[in-house]
Amino acid sequence: MPLRIIRQDITKIECVAIVNSTNSAFKATGGLDAAIHKAAGPELDRECDKLRTLNAGEAIATKGYKLPCKYIIHTVAPIWSTDKDEIVANCYRNSLTLAAELKCESVAVPLIGAGTLGIPHKKAMKIAIDAIGDFLMDNEMLVYLVVFGKEEYKISSSVFGDVKSYIDDNYVENHESFNFSARLQLHSESLAAPMFNAREALRFELDESFSEMLLRKIDEKGMTDAECYKKANIDRKLFSKIRSDKLYKPSKNTAIAFAIALEMELN
Repeated sequence: MPLRIIRQDITKIECVAIVNSTNSAFKATGGLDAAIHKAAGPELDRECDKLRTLNAGEAIATKGYKLPCKYIIHTVAPIWSTDKDEIVANCYRNSLTLAAELKCESVAVPLIGAGTLGIPHKKAMKIAIDAIGDFLMDNEMLVYLVVFGKEEYKISSSVFGDVKSYIDDNYVENHESFNFSARLQLHSESLAAPMFNAREALRFELDESFSEMLLRKIDEKGMTDAECYKKANIDRKLFSKIRSDKLYKPSKNTAIAFAIALEMELN
């Protein structure tokens, strides 16, 4: 299942679990942690008072209470220095592993450590993408990586490719969510302009079907089918359908997702 980046307030996201970056004593002193505790209500404070102290990189779950999620998974990130990247990565790994143990089908995760803990935004994004991507190679789960600030959004766009945004900062204030599929596309019901201009699209006379070409390209790259469709954030069932149907006609987004996963040239 895909990784998606959402520009949104994590306390408003409807999913099975959200991840909270907290301190070892679960005392919400500010930032995201305080916002989650405030939205969840005093019951969360009372449950957290009973929890054991966590070491950096560990994770533990509580109920979601008044939040639109079943669980809150709390993890402790360290104050950042260049030797702490692996601990930050463990925050993602242990949180997602715990979510899998709780049989969560969807999880929203913040950009851990990019606020008061001092991780540079580009570094924080790379750690997040690498850790979540590794997890999704072996697990079926929909993971939302939640960003909100303009800087994080710009960096996430550059990380996943040349994605053009036609929505300014005011959009976030007036709409519930702003999503785009990681590695591929802006996703919104009211984009101000189309992402691709069909009149500018190149047209080709093909001697083989899309399915045949895709399978050939996968072989040429030395990839397995699973490596390719997971890297493209394509559902396994959809890939099976493409593989079994020689005449399958993909959507533009699906075709581009595979092109990106196969690291083909821009044209």
